[in-house]
Amino acid sequence: MTNLIDIDIDKQISEYLEKREALVAKEKELRHDYEFRKSLSPTAKRAAAIVSRIRQHEAETVWTKETEEEEGDVYPGMMFTLAKGRMEKTELWRIVKKMPKGCLLHAHLEAMVDMDWVFDVALNTPGIHIYSDIPLTTPKALEKAGIQFTYTATTPRVVEGLYSSQYEPGSLIPVTEVADSFPANLLLGESLEKKTSRERFLEWIIGRTTITAEESLKHHEGINMIWAKFQSIFLIIQGIIYYEPIYRQFVRNVLHHLHQDGILWVDLRIAFLMTFKAAETGAILPRSDVVKAFSEVTEAYKSSPEGAGFWGARTIWTSIRRFDQETIIASMKECVEAKKLYPDVIAGFDLVGQEDLGRTHLEMLPEILWFKEYCRQQHVDLPFFFHAGETLGDGNGTDGNLFDAILLGTKRIGHGFSLHKHPHLISLVKQNNICVEVCPISNEILRLTSSILSHSLPAMLAHGVPVSLNNDDPGILGQKTTASMTHDYWQVLQAFDNVGLEGLGDMALTGVRFAAFENGEVGVMEGPRVQRVEEWWKRWEAFCEWIVAEFGHWEGK
Repeated sequence: MTNLIDIDIDKQISEYLEKREALVAKEKELRHDYEFRKSLSPTAKRAAAIVSRIRQHEAETVWTKETEEEEGDVYPGMMFTLAKGRMEKTELWRIVKKMPKGCLLHAHLEAMVDMDWVFDVALNTPGIHIYSDIPLTTPKALEKAGIQFTYTATTPRVVEGLYSSQYEPGSLIPVTEVADSFPANLLLGESLEKKTSRERFLEWIIGRTTITAEESLKHHEGINMIWAKFQSIFLIIQGIIYYEPIYRQFVRNVLHHLHQDGILWVDLRIAFLMTFKAAETGAILPRSDVVKAFSEVTEAYKSSPEGAGFWGARTIWTSIRRFDQETIIASMKECVEAKKLYPDVIAGFDLVGQEDLGRTHLEMLPEILWFKEYCRQQHVDLPFFFHAGETLGDGNGTDGNLFDAILLGTKRIGHGFSLHKHPHLISLVKQNNICVEVCPISNEILRLTSSILSHSLPAMLAHGVPVSLNNDDPGILGQKTTASMTHDYWQVLQAFDNVGLEGLGDMALTGVRFAAFENGEVGVMEGPRVQRVEEWWKRWEAFCEWIVAEFGHWEGK
């Protein structure tokens, strides 16, 4: 203690704090949002400061237990399913909802709309039928049966219904008939007597086609189990979605809700293994007609009053990575032919599905290199937008997909969850101007991270990696607000002190810089990208002015 008296401790603390401040500032120069923050207008800086105060206030007041009896802890960044209801009532939610989010780069079309909408449309569309690989006679059968939907113009004569032990697997039954005869004894729960058969049917089928709140919390069950259900959902719903009249409604619904959520452009991945059926006749159409209809709906929406200001949408053709070589090559050929027909609609190619149980890029190297050469010979440009690093692995084959994605010239990396473990790859991503499409809620629900707080996103931002925020599969994973991007943006803002409104703005602008617009190379400032970046900045400035006007009373608090 006597030494403290002999030392000018205040001077030493002051000198230490100066060094510490300089050290923190030096590290922040490496962050991807460093240049963005330097370019902010005085109004945007005020808005960011206001949002920071609101965020801190809500962390101290909203994210606390309401009663001592409440189970578990409540805190900012808690598990999404547990936090969702509370987050949607906050001021921060209202702010993020209004934010101009620019472009959505990573989303799978089939999983973009709430299942409530899908089945309401199915029940109100004549000709939609359901079939199963086993009779639905027990609760276990409801849980495990291979259920699919399809359109047919004429209903085949069936002797026994889906709930009979005499049902012949594969027999088509009108979906309205199945819904209106759902047996009460097949669902367990309270007050079943108050529900109609159709309500019980919807409760069951929506449970089969979404990751439920209960399932989202069972991280101890591991990744493979949740992925098995996740992938099964696409098989169930595709027969509804890819009936042409429903498909057109579906695409318009997605575009409209994205637009309402602050999105001006979207690159939508579509898995081209569907059977696309024509209106009324049910005739099987070429898969290229999926691309054609997508383009027609997009152009019609852009021309409508509600679509005013929407920039547009393109598709990324995807095949399934677990398929064999022959099947993938056939899909690649089909992609090239569709690209020739609709060159402005198809932006590129990807391989999708669970990485850990699928074939690695290295295993598919013959197909991928063949595809590159085939595209060259056919005079089409189909860049790669590869999923890679969507894994907990470190040095395994799935983690190794990152090396191959970069070597193969991918324009963007889908997820890149394990990228932060690879310092040299991080350098290459930056040097090669590759954007990482990060999907925080998807990574949590599919059990790569227990909550946003342990996500690898902050590491990527800190290393200066270009990152865009995306929602991946909101119709399946629990966002429950059709096509919502606000949930992922909100999660990131509330979870990480280093992000702030400025960091969100940087990621939104990054999305615009790396969107696959009709003309110009991804990530290169040319063509329509120049004008759209300028337009985004104007929208951003107006947004910041709104924050200052609406929440200015927070200044000085």
